Amino acid sequence: MDRRESLKALALGTLSVGTILSATGCEDKKTTGEKKAGNAAGYGRTPDEAERDKALTEEKFFTPEEMKTITILADIIIPADEHSGSASDAKVPEFIEFIVKDIPEHKLPMRGGLRWLDVQCAKRYNKSFAECSPEQRIAIVDLIAYPEKATPENSQGVAFFNRMRNLTATGFFTSKIGIKDLGYVGNTPNEWDGVPADVLKQYGYAYDEKTLATCLKIEDRGKIMTWD
Repeated sequence: MDRRESLKALALGTLSVGTILSATGCEDKKTTGEKKAGNAAGYGRTPDEAERDKALTEEKFFTPEEMKTITILADIIIPADEHSGSASDAKVPEFIEFIVKDIPEHKLPMRGGLRWLDVQCAKRYNKSFAECSPEQRIAIVDLIAYPEKATPENSQGVAFFNRMRNLTATGFFTSKIGIKDLGYVGNTPNEWDGVPADVLKQYGYAYDEKTLATCLKIEDRGKIMTWD
């Protein structure tokens, strides 16, 4: 099982439909000129919640250098493939920036973990993590991405990477790109054509005109909502 499939299994096992929907917003198709959910009114938030979201969005926690590292790490965890885009294509770094402000308990572990990465890279390569080559970055990630193989001195890095991986998977698989990658269609318009004719014939049944006219029709069952 490759990395993406492993994370997909993790997401399917831990994210209920309720979790997916509660972490998301819904674009109002009836209103023109509004931005997407998260930045616009009328996406299922109370006025106080919408005001808080606006304040959190405008606030900045991570530095540009930290955001660069987060983007690199997120794309290492979920790279683009033939099926869909990468974590950064799904705006996972922006999701993580928002979440650490929304849930402040993430702030210290995330900032400390990013610092840990840079310290380790400075010791080995005399560079920051973002300045390292792709091969050097993977060498550092390999030290902390597999907890059962990691040495005790790398325990801080392991804890950070576990958190980063969980946030990345959550952000990706609750985005439009991630929902499509999962193959989850949710409540989508559906058309039922009735019992197949050969089955009806086998049991000696047939639809009357009233049933054909009133029951076999398209039903609109709504839309999936995503955080982005």
